[in-house]
Amino acid sequence: MTPAVQAAKNAGIEFQLHEYEGVEVGDGDYATAVAAALGRPAAQLFKTLVASVDGKLAVFVVPADRQLDLHAAGKRATLASHAEAERATGYVVGGISPLGQRKRLPTTIDASALEWETILVSAGRRGLQIELAPHDLVRLTSAQVSSIARSGT
Repeated sequence: MTPAVQAAKNAGIEFQLHEYEGVEVGDGDYATAVAAALGRPAAQLFKTLVASVDGKLAVFVVPADRQLDLHAAGKRATLASHAEAERATGYVVGGISPLGQRKRLPTTIDASALEWETILVSAGRRGLQIELAPHDLVRLTSAQVSSIARSGT
């Protein structure tokens, strides 16, 4: 059991786990490929990104078919390196979950998440997604909700 799944269990929320195979980090757009492997719209699967904003790390959760708008994230926002993201969250890239991170980072979830009854995010390892209500994710991560995603590749 991953720390993300344990966090969901401890919170007593409803969730489902979904396993998938055959998708490797580096296979084009990994998050979109995961959504396809699960037979879900890419807009319902959310990727977890770690960025440095004014020198401090923060988490941003955006739909698989969109990109983080760094200007919306902050004035001096840049994506964190894989090593920085892994060190701060305790997860490997491709399996970073907004739940159960080693160090709780400020989190922002794209407002489009609230358009869905449920969304999918990484459950803390490659090959495993957790499906939960977006309001539960917001509550469990103490996240802000804002329009932080933009179209594009």
